[in-house]
Amino acid sequence: MQLIVISGPSGSGKTTLSKRILKKIKNGIILNTDNYYRTGILSQLLSRTLTSYFDRKISFNIGLFKRDLEFIVKNGFSDFYYIYNFKSKSIKKVYQNTKNIRFLIIEGIFGQEILKTLSKENCLLIKLKANKQTCLNRVIKRDFLERGKSKDLATRDFIKAWELFHKNKKKCNSRNYFNTIVIRKKSDIDLLLKKIINIVN
Repeated sequence: MQLIVISGPSGSGKTTLSKRILKKIKNGIILNTDNYYRTGILSQLLSRTLTSYFDRKISFNIGLFKRDLEFIVKNGFSDFYYIYNFKSKSIKKVYQNTKNIRFLIIEGIFGQEILKTLSKENCLLIKLKANKQTCLNRVIKRDFLERGKSKDLATRDFIKAWELFHKNKKKCNSRNYFNTIVIRKKSDIDLLLKKIINIVN
């Protein structure tokens, strides 16, 4: 099974790119790390008191994510997926059977954490390089619609999230991965899709 890890700061277009890849190539599935946030009283408390809680590793339920990832890789199918609700701070399990999975896309701000646990074989790392202001504009719009944040709060959280992402990026070494693609502009995406098709086929 081919693994595709999409890494980039908040608002860089990871989810949009994942959906484009899945639409172009069949027999795939997306695991979004944003749907694996921790739940419970402690998580609800920290999300209200800790700045940019959802951009910190403490918010990510990596154990649950790895369990689902390992099951899909081993069995080649999935029976469900999760959706995290930022307003209610809860997670919903949606039952959907996906068979004959040939490639799996891992995307989200915690993609770098997942890289540490993966073998470099059959793993394609895609790094998204985006302008800070462009990312900020996307985050403000998204956070208002999906998370009910004001423009000021979304801006403050983004600035801290940008700092955290680039701080964590320095700690993650991806030089040992055989296949790494850096996307800086839209024209790079068509070349990316062609390369992925060749890899999968």
